[in-house]
Amino acid sequence: MSKGQRMSDKSKAVDATGGVEAVERALRVLDVFSPGDTGLSLKQVSDRSGVNKATILRLSVSLEKFGHITRDTEGLFHLGPSLWRLGSVFRQNLRLGPIVRPVLADLVNATGESASFYVQRGNSGVCLYRLNSHRLARDHVEEGEIIPLSIGSSGQVLDAFSIRQGKQANKIRKAGYYLSLGERDPDVAGLSAPVLGPEGELLGAVSLSGLRVRFDDTMVDSYRTAVFDAARQIQTELGNV
Repeated sequence: MSKGQRMSDKSKAVDATGGVEAVERALRVLDVFSPGDTGLSLKQVSDRSGVNKATILRLSVSLEKFGHITRDTEGLFHLGPSLWRLGSVFRQNLRLGPIVRPVLADLVNATGESASFYVQRGNSGVCLYRLNSHRLARDHVEEGEIIPLSIGSSGQVLDAFSIRQGKQANKIRKAGYYLSLGERDPDVAGLSAPVLGPEGELLGAVSLSGLRVRFDDTMVDSYRTAVFDAARQIQTELGNV
C-alpha cells in the first residue's frame, strides 16, 4: 500500500467535524436502546440508528468484544454489562453520592414517597440516585434509568433549566419547580425542583414521586416545601466541598 493510499484511508475514517465516523456509528447503535426494550432485531437497530445492517454487524463484533452489546440465541441485540460498570464508575466519580443520598433518605422519611436525583445527559435525563418509598403502593424507579425531557416533572425541570425556551420553560423557571400529574403514567405524580451551581448552572433535579391520588392540593404544598428544602441542602453542601 502506498503512502497516498494510507492517507486516503485515514481521511475516510475522519469526518469533516474532526470525529471518527466508525466510532460515531457505534455510539449511534448504542443510543437506540430505550427503557423497556427486551431486545432489538438487526432491522430495528438499523431503522433507529440510520446505520446499515452490514455496518452494524461489523461494529457489533467490537462492541461485543468489549461487553457493550450482547446478542441472544434469537439474534436480538441487548446492551452489555460493561455499560453498567461505566455507569457505576461515572456515578462514583461525581462524588455526589455522599451528599445526595442522605438528603434523599430524609425526603423519603419526611414524605413517605420516592425520591430521586436526575441529571441531564444530552437530550435525556438519567436517574443518578434513587431511594424508593417504603410503601407497598409506590412509584418504583431504578438508578440508571433514562427519561425523556419532554414529559414528567424531572424531565421538564431539566429541560427548562438547560435547553428549552418558550412560555412553558419560562413558567417553570419562574415557579422554580414543576408538578406532573399523570404525564408519564396516569397513576403517577411527580414534583421536581432544580439543583443549581454557584453560577446558576444546572447540576440536576430533585424529584419526589408517588401515586397520583396522594398528590392532592394540601399534600402538594407540603411536598413542594420538602423538595425545595432538599434542593437547597444539596446546593449548600456542594458549595462547601
